[in-house]
Amino acid sequence: MKGKKVSVEARNLTKIYRRGSEEIRAVHSVSLQIAQGDFISIIGPSGSGKTTLVNLLGFLDNPTSGELLLKGKAIFNQGRRLSERELTRIRRETYGYIFQSFYLIPTLTVLENVLLPLTFYRKAGTENGAMKLLALLGIEHRKDHLPGQISGGEMQRVAIARAMVNRPEILLADEPTGNLDTQRSEEIVHVLKTLNREEGLTIIMVTHNRDLARVADRLFEMRDGQIREVTDLPSQPRS
Repeated sequence: MKGKKVSVEARNLTKIYRRGSEEIRAVHSVSLQIAQGDFISIIGPSGSGKTTLVNLLGFLDNPTSGELLLKGKAIFNQGRRLSERELTRIRRETYGYIFQSFYLIPTLTVLENVLLPLTFYRKAGTENGAMKLLALLGIEHRKDHLPGQISGGEMQRVAIARAMVNRPEILLADEPTGNLDTQRSEEIVHVLKTLNREEGLTIIMVTHNRDLARVADRLFEMRDGQIREVTDLPSQPRS
């Protein structure tokens, strides 16, 4: 963190869900700083709050209390928040999102899927930029294929290109290798590491795989809605 500018900061961030009379603290008093250019991974068991935290950090959900800042500007502050229009602009211009499910449109080609987020604000040269991304990810030869004609690893690369087409500063990856085998998972994480190193992209990755998590520069573990940074991460248990 020393010498780096803080990109995203959470201060005592809490998210409470209510189910009848039951109160569930999915995220409980989390504070952390993520610097520009960081690659962090968050691990933890199912139900520990990983996905909820990432959704909060990406402004896809609203915290119950606490503060969330982007480059020093308060986005959420003790119940107050920016307008939905401003939040939409931040999501579009600052963030890219990758999920466990690929969410590709089956009737669109690879290139059309990548360009989809820019449907309403495409600029000159956008298609060239998309093709450069496909080349970087090693799938430019698949640009005219439909999702059903390519492999799972290639589909996830298309999803990464789609997340990157707006040239985001921050990439959120929620279990990006959850549907892939070991080899494809390692390939995708290597791609993310390359983007982080060569493009200076800030990456926040949720994964259940401890071995893949070690690729990140900083490791965090969540349990019962709380987070801690770890330096000694045991190996992935053998099944």
